[in-house]
Amino acid sequence: MKTIVKRFLPVVLLAGFLTGSAFAETRIGTVDLQKIFSKYWKREQAEAALKERGAEMDKDYKALMDDYNKTKDDYGKLLAAANDQTVTAEERDKRKTAAESKLLEIKTAENTVQTFARNAQEQIESQKKRMRDTILQEIRTAITAKAKAQAFTIVVDVTGETALGTPFVLYTSGENDMTDDILKQLNVAAPPPAATPATPADTGKPKK
Repeated sequence: MKTIVKRFLPVVLLAGFLTGSAFAETRIGTVDLQKIFSKYWKREQAEAALKERGAEMDKDYKALMDDYNKTKDDYGKLLAAANDQTVTAEERDKRKTAAESKLLEIKTAENTVQTFARNAQEQIESQKKRMRDTILQEIRTAITAKAKAQAFTIVVDVTGETALGTPFVLYTSGENDMTDDILKQLNVAAPPPAATPATPADTGKPKK
């Protein structure tokens, strides 16, 4: 998000400065994009969905690891049995063959675990990017509509930075800031907060 601001916003404003008389007619609005993004109810919803998905993947990963560890334990037991000198050579050969077969299962299980972990990470990152891009687009749409309604020519993100990592906006009076209005508009459709179960102190009933 900051990268986009660093690359393009200075160019837009510089073009305005260079137009001279055109800049005199320019009305600049400001927003705190970080505040809008962090307090937009859909961002919280998206993070909750990601957390839930991550928990499901952790559960699946744990199941795969349990199978992998069990296969390793079984291999160790078969290997020990294959070296048991109290049984016949023929029996030891059978056990050795079983141990070799179990070793192949270990390698397969290990590859399965590694592939799952890699794919899970990619899926989470992809889902996170899609959600983030969608939310930012909704915010941008709201800002654009508000800016047009208030006849602003340019809207500046006061949290933006220059290519040097320094604040791009060094001062603003805040009189043209649209942050709270945008947040109010975006959060109109926010679902009501979940009700918190009443405690004994709330109901006046003694604790058991």
